[in-house]
Amino acid sequence: MRPARLVSIVMIGLLPVLVGAWGPVYDPLRIDPGRSIRRLDLDVTDGRRRRTIPVRVYLPDQSDPAPVVLFSHGLGGTRYGSAYLGERWARRGYGVVYVQHPGSDDSVWKGAPLLRRNAAMRKAASAENFRLRVEDIPAVLNELVRWNAKDRHPLRDRLDPTRVGMSGHSFGAVTTQAVSGQAFGALGARFTDRRIKAAIAFSPSSPRAGSVSQAFAAVAIPWMLMTGTRDTSPIGDVTVESRLAVFPALPRGDKYELVLHDAEHSAFTDRALFGDRVPRNPNHHRAILALSTAFWDAYLRDDTDAKRWLKSEAVRAVLEPKDRWQAK
Repeated sequence: MRPARLVSIVMIGLLPVLVGAWGPVYDPLRIDPGRSIRRLDLDVTDGRRRRTIPVRVYLPDQSDPAPVVLFSHGLGGTRYGSAYLGERWARRGYGVVYVQHPGSDDSVWKGAPLLRRNAAMRKAASAENFRLRVEDIPAVLNELVRWNAKDRHPLRDRLDPTRVGMSGHSFGAVTTQAVSGQAFGALGARFTDRRIKAAIAFSPSSPRAGSVSQAFAAVAIPWMLMTGTRDTSPIGDVTVESRLAVFPALPRGDKYELVLHDAEHSAFTDRALFGDRVPRNPNHHRAILALSTAFWDAYLRDDTDAKRWLKSEAVRAVLEPKDRWQAK
């Protein structure tokens, strides 16, 4: 064989390696500085339940329909909280919908005397509000489909309802778990919405009673869990151990867990909470944004580079040495 031809064959064989080494590297923190976003405050009317559900939509400026990511706030929150997530995900090309749940939103504590607010919050962490929340999610999804097809609506043809992710913090994580595969009670009651393709639970929770393994054994879609070594909650007396019990109970296949060192419950929100004991770590938000974005890219966009990044040691570049990361 002539030397020139041998060199050509070798170079063709090495081409994928060279492209991987010298071409663009997947970066979940990269954003297009020219991409703007709109913020739309809308109301979803659920006629069957005579219930109005406020939502805030972070809408990317792009022509293609955007994959949808829903976010459910924690107890006492609103559609305006944890905006750092919605704004970043939208700048990455996602239509992000923050759902506000009447009955377990800021109406719980607004106007209540300071000494009675904790009792009011505990009362609102009820089975009734849980049921309202898990019914809010399909109601919002149904309305998004209608708005997406409605003439002259600002969301007309802007969303892709076939690619839906679900997320939430604290009580919102409980909501997320419920609509994306968890079973509840001795009879294994389910509230799963099959339109949801992937889910992220910030401060996840184990069931208060019953088998943890049975609760999560049938979770069929990709899940990512994020918690911290100080992630406790006085409402419901949730411990770090109960949060960490979720991941081992999940079936294998596209399941991930991040445990941030010294992260308290507020680490996943915009600001510190009353009772926090350690200073907030700026790198926590960097890690949260990087891993959550890569997860949405992998499972709502079928981005093989994002999935490869999640399953590689490259993840450690956005974490600190004592942060824990695992996948199965």
